[in-house]
Amino acid sequence: MESTSAKAPSFLSTAREQQRSMVEEYYAGLAQAGGAKRPVAYMLVGGNLTEIVRSFGYEVVFPEIVALNCAIKHVSLPNILHAESQGYGLDVCGYVKNDLGLQDLGGETPFGRIPPPDLLVCSFSGCYVYVKWWEALAEKYGCPLFMLDVPYMRDPEPQAEDRTYLIAQLKEFITLLERTTGRSFDLGELRRVLARSRRAEEGWVEYLDSGRGRPSPIEAYFEAVFYMFPINVLRGTEVAAEFYATVNAEVKERVRTGQYPVPEEKVRLVVEGVPPYPSYRTFWDFFRKWGAVSVAATYPKVGGLFDRGFLHDPGRPLESIADYSLGAYVNQSWPLRRKLIADYVKDFQADAVLIHGIKSCRSFTAGQGDLRDWLIHDLHVPTLYLESDHEDPRYFAPAQIKNRMDAFFESLGPRREPLVPPPGAP
Repeated sequence: MESTSAKAPSFLSTAREQQRSMVEEYYAGLAQAGGAKRPVAYMLVGGNLTEIVRSFGYEVVFPEIVALNCAIKHVSLPNILHAESQGYGLDVCGYVKNDLGLQDLGGETPFGRIPPPDLLVCSFSGCYVYVKWWEALAEKYGCPLFMLDVPYMRDPEPQAEDRTYLIAQLKEFITLLERTTGRSFDLGELRRVLARSRRAEEGWVEYLDSGRGRPSPIEAYFEAVFYMFPINVLRGTEVAAEFYATVNAEVKERVRTGQYPVPEEKVRLVVEGVPPYPSYRTFWDFFRKWGAVSVAATYPKVGGLFDRGFLHDPGRPLESIADYSLGAYVNQSWPLRRKLIADYVKDFQADAVLIHGIKSCRSFTAGQGDLRDWLIHDLHVPTLYLESDHEDPRYFAPAQIKNRMDAFFESLGPRREPLVPPPGAP
């Protein structure tokens, strides 16, 4: 989701540098946060309540994002091993073990100190592991813990009873924040935060929709990870609202100058699953070798299915926050997730699907084997399933993964001519 230390390909330029500065400023600010003046709330990415806590003056920490930054900087394994030495099993989520190991080791990372929480907010949205993770943090720090119980998304549109159930919980949460901060709820401030979120979300959707171009001017999996940081971590701030204007202007310039993610786009992919962050650049290179470009992906949507209409609305503050939480990607039923992926294949004119399963993440991975079979046998879409881990480098076997990817891309054959127009072409 976010900051990476891997050297970016040349087609990532101005916006990438701006994003890097935002990451550095964010972590520098965290080093000074904590306590009554700048309290810190820990939250999870999917279905989070960022706008509400920002309206009360909280700084926000997402341990999942801290964990992926640790992995891509190759420092996750010591944290994981430390957690395992405390009794956490091999099959426990890598995010959890990185975070709990890091917390016990003092919270120091290569990108800054992670402050302890003053408030824990758990969005039970698609993954029960979240609950036990946040309970472990609450036991360690003794700070208030709020559980948002999000019903599973069973229908394409939020159901009225589910929305009502969530809004009642949001009002309880606001009461808790008033009590812990000594501040009264300011609906006007929440609306202002939501308006900034909406601007960022609309810009993010415009960027993601660029993958429909032939050839695609974006890499909707690997590149999108760079650009997820503002929409996930800084949503509700002015800097996030402004960032995607820079991104989309750069995408338009790529089209004008013919600067695309690969010199010749040969295979258009939809990608499902979390990246193997410890081997992020290696995995990307396996795609680039074959001229394979991700034109749509599910992982960049874990922070919100904004491209499916789950946008925050300052005119419907609590209602839209409830709908957003319901619409988190991993909170969708598998029939809804399958339809989403099938729609991406059709709408983005993809040639194939690549599924990357994560050994320690059940919420994302459970059902992916059936998804592969359904895509191949029912929709007749070539599909490759791979498995490693998003945090633990011990589960990434580069030679084996490369051989399977090479065989898969070779089996696709020359599906069409390269789609690279001459520079300056419309």
